[in-house]
Parts: sequence; structure tokens; C-alpha cells
Amino acid sequence: MKLLARYLTSQVLATSGLVLLGLLLLFTFFDVVDEIGSVGRNSYGLGKAVVVVLLKVPGHLYEIMPVAALIGALLALSRLVGNSEFAVMRVSGLSTWRVAGYFGVIGVMLALLSLLLGEYIAPWSEQAAQRYKLLATHSVVAQQFRSGLWVKDGSRFINVREVMPDSTLRGVDIYGFEPDGRLGWTRSAEQANWRGNQTWSLQQVVETRFSADGITASRRASQEWQSVLTPDILSVLLIAPEKMSARTLWRYVAHLKENGQKATRYELALWTKFISPFVIPIMMLIVMPFAIQGPRSGGTSSKIFMGILAGLGFHLLSRLFGHLGLLNDWPAVAVATLPLLIFLTIALLGIRWVDRR
Repeated sequence: MKLLARYLTSQVLATSGLVLLGLLLLFTFFDVVDEIGSVGRNSYGLGKAVVVVLLKVPGHLYEIMPVAALIGALLALSRLVGNSEFAVMRVSGLSTWRVAGYFGVIGVMLALLSLLLGEYIAPWSEQAAQRYKLLATHSVVAQQFRSGLWVKDGSRFINVREVMPDSTLRGVDIYGFEPDGRLGWTRSAEQANWRGNQTWSLQQVVETRFSADGITASRRASQEWQSVLTPDILSVLLIAPEKMSARTLWRYVAHLKENGQKATRYELALWTKFISPFVIPIMMLIVMPFAIQGPRSGGTSSKIFMGILAGLGFHLLSRLFGHLGLLNDWPAVAVATLPLLIFLTIALLGIRWVDRR
């Protein structure tokens, strides 16, 4: 059985690797076409465009790995069935449920690799690609409104005119309110540089205080400023929530909740991040009935088509639940896990049906 398990694993991993490589080349080609339109802006040349495209590769690997696992498992098992190797395995005592167990283990292995990519490598590389391009094109990260970017920090409101690619803040205004809701003071700075430990260094600071005795103003060349606003929180301006790491999402969700702001979209992205490793083994289990029980004559293309439809159905159902959850403010954990449980049930029922035939 160990020999069969190793053989089955090698076939699935080899086929999934080839599919992953093909899809990666396709996505990279799309990125090249997209970046060509930006070549020539300021110092953004062809060499820098290539660097940006390469930095986006880990993100694409993370996105397409479930699809590659699905198609790879489907092709590998279909080939074994077509060559009668699967029949020999069954005669040797290998049950359908044991094959499902092997697929589950292979899926977990790929899921761990996907988790490593999605948590540590892809978010960093995606953010690095965006920062590198912004620096090369001399662009600003964010100016969400005409008045700049607004952030709530406890009883203070922070207005930032420009957020630069290196996380430098330009045109910072801080408004401090008293417990009774009265404006107590304002602080303006030309620039803020990140020092770490939730500390910024404000440059060219003008502070104005309002009291019963009147208004007083003071100037400083520099001043330290403690704030929950960090480069991690600002990173949400660079990349989509779905591409952020779970740690960054966790901190940002906590920041939004502490300030009484709605965090449903980011909570959904966080829970999706937690359960995404389970998608790959379930994808591989879904295609088993199609590969084993598909049509015999010219059946490979039909099996691939049906298997891809199953994977597409899972993706569309997840997106549908996600949008419905955002509209109706459903619990993020339910929205993220329900499609997974539905398709796991379908996969197990399909394997049971094939096993009884």
C-alpha cells in the first residue's frame, strides 16, 4: 500500500505541477501586457516592469494553486483509470475511500505550501511590487478624498494629505477631542516618519490648544507621536484585503472595532484566510467521482470540463455568499465556512456513490 501511495502521490504532484506552471505562465503574460502600458512614465522602464511582474508571481501561485490541484488530480486519476492502473489498484485491495484519504493527505501538503505563500511571501511581494512601481512612477499611495485620508484613533481624528510609498506621511493634521466632545487641540506637521513601536516623528509641528483662557499656539522642529496608525494599517491602501496576511488583517479588524467602525469586509477576508488551506483537499475530493466514473470513450476532456465546472461552482458559491454576507451583515465565520461545508458534503456523497457502484 505504501508503494501505491507513493506512486499516486507522485502522479498527482507531477501533473499538478505542470498545470501550475502553465497557469502561472499565462498569468505572467497578462501581467506583462498590463505593465507595458505603464512603461515610460518617469523612470519606470522595461527592466523595472520585469521586476514588478516577478514580484507578483508568489501572489499568483497562491491564487491558482487550488485550481492547479483540482485539474492535476483530475488528470492524474483519469489517466490511471484510462490505463486500467486504477482497476489494478482496486484489485490489489485499494479501496475508493483509501484513495480519498491519500488525496486528502496530498491536499493537506499542498495546503501547507499555500498557507506559507499566502501568509508570509505573497503579501510581502505584492506590497513590494506596488511600492516599487509607485516609487518608479513618482506616484502617491493614497488620497482617498479631496481633503486627504481620514483615520479615527480613539478620541482623535487624523487627516493625512498624502501617503508615500515608503510610508512617509505628508500634510498631517491631528484633532484631539475632550470627553465632552469639545475640540481640545490640533496639531499640524509637514511630514511624519515611522520610527517603530507605534511611534512617528513629526517634522515642523504647529500645535494649537483651546481652553477657557483662550487659544495658545506653539511650534517645534520635531515631535514624537504615539498612534495606533502603523505602516501595516496603511498597507490596506496598497493591496486588497484578500491578499493581505492574516496578521495584518487581524490588527486592522481590531483597529476598526476599537474605533467603532464597520469591519465586515476585513473580517470576511480574515476568516477566508483561516479556512483557505482546506479548499485544496476538498477540491481534490470533489473531482474524484468525475475521474473514476466518467465516460470511457474520449472521456478525459469531459472529465476535465465537469471537474472545472465543479471547481468554478465552488468559487462562485463562495463569492455569492461573500457578497450576500456583506449586504446582510451576516457573521463572517458562517459566510466563509458554509460553502466549504456544502462542497465537502457533496464530495463525500459523490465518493460514497462511486464506491457502491
